[in-house]
Amino acid sequence: MTTPDGVDEEKRATLRRFAAVGAASPLARFSDPAAADTGESDARDAIAGYLSTTPGAHFSKIRDDLQLGTGETQHHLRRLEELEAVERFRDGDYKRFVLADRFDDFEKNALGYLRRDTPRGMLIELLATPDATASELANALEVSAPTVSKYAGELEDAGLLSREDGYAVERPETVLLLLVRHADSFGERAMSLATGADRLISYDG
Repeated sequence: MTTPDGVDEEKRATLRRFAAVGAASPLARFSDPAAADTGESDARDAIAGYLSTTPGAHFSKIRDDLQLGTGETQHHLRRLEELEAVERFRDGDYKRFVLADRFDDFEKNALGYLRRDTPRGMLIELLATPDATASELANALEVSAPTVSKYAGELEDAGLLSREDGYAVERPETVLLLLVRHADSFGERAMSLATGADRLISYDG
């Protein structure tokens, strides 16, 4: 719905919702008087708030979920990077974003793969059932065995999976913590895993 003055109310509500998250977090909040003076602080706080709940989101997802234009999103992300509030990292063809100084290289790498459906599903299944075989993963995720093999190779190359004796998640408690902390942004399987995470937290591979 657009008001008579040309403001999209749905977009405004979305920005305000995420801006409230951004403004409430001292780790996400930044000081930019110029943005306040030009009325841009809501959009930037919204991006910061969004990234606090959805770390590792790529550019298009940020733009679409916050209902921003391409140029608008580029402008605000660039300014947030200049303010050292946000940092980007490359994940194949994607530019992904996180709040600055929150994640190490392993965690950023993990977030990139957790933002992909099949690799995320494999990691979740292996955290829940560490002795799951390739065929069991394929059945659970309703994908082919070659698909599991393909992503297992990628996850191994990325340092997230060991294939020495079956499949084993590397730094499992770190991956589990990322999934639990941001479960809402990872979908139903992650939320289901989060509800029983206490029984998995001592898992050491």
